[in-house]
Amino acid sequence: MKRREFLTFLGSAAAAASIECPRAARAQPKIRRLGVLSQGSIHTHPTPMFRTFQQGLRDLGWVEGQNLAIEWRFSEGGAEPLPRLAAELVGVPVDLIVASPTQPALAAKAATSTIPIVFIQVADPVKSGIVTNLARPGANVTGLSTIGSDLSGKRLELLKEALPGAERVAVLWNRPSEGAILVFRELELASKDVGVSLQDIGVSDPSELRDAVESAVRTRVAAIMLIDDPVIASYRPQERPAGRATLDIRAGHQSADGEGARSRTGADAAGPRQQSDRVRRQRAPVTQLRQALIEWPG
Repeated sequence: MKRREFLTFLGSAAAAASIECPRAARAQPKIRRLGVLSQGSIHTHPTPMFRTFQQGLRDLGWVEGQNLAIEWRFSEGGAEPLPRLAAELVGVPVDLIVASPTQPALAAKAATSTIPIVFIQVADPVKSGIVTNLARPGANVTGLSTIGSDLSGKRLELLKEALPGAERVAVLWNRPSEGAILVFRELELASKDVGVSLQDIGVSDPSELRDAVESAVRTRVAAIMLIDDPVIASYRPQERPAGRATLDIRAGHQSADGEGARSRTGADAAGPRQQSDRVRRQRAPVTQLRQALIEWPG
């Protein structure tokens, strides 16, 4: 089993056990409701991350329409709708909320102190204010950190090793994402030590993506680095630069197979399946969740 598949399997296992194991249920099990709050777009749903997440749930016996209902909420790249969408999930009510990435997790945390929350693709949950401590979060929130900011320097170092002649590298990221901001700042600091200059091609709206990538192509950057979150994952089908098949595109966490990425460095975004396992375990009382350990993929 590949590392990505293994991490994804563990993740879907948390979502599933949070809602009691169906194999031990009665002949007519109660339908559990799982809320998903994402900054991505419904128009490109499901992304590979969420397809893996759903498969992990099915592998653990949770099947939509039989013993599970999933309430999906997408903010279409923006942060403004998130508090309203989080409140909708609380009002359903759902048994548990899965939030991805940083700002949806913050919105979910602000919306409820009783419904368990599992986050995915959060670069630094402490710096972001989601939790106060990794070992003992102290709230109804737990999840998987992508440690994206900590690995930013290593990503640049590896890129430089692979492309020794690289002098300028473009960075494609989602500007409204607080987690992406942290990673971009770390990349800026690391670039000075590595000896490359960064070209900021961040986007604030899906309509900006093509122009952003084409601007990097025109300036002949050596590579494009992606700071992944559900928004960038949603954009990826449009991402291929025209007229330059050899442009190196490097994804940090989200799998970019089939979309031009040659390599990935960082916590694998297959973590959603790991989170389905984590969500399964979060059926414990909130008082026990306060002691839950936030997982950092190794």
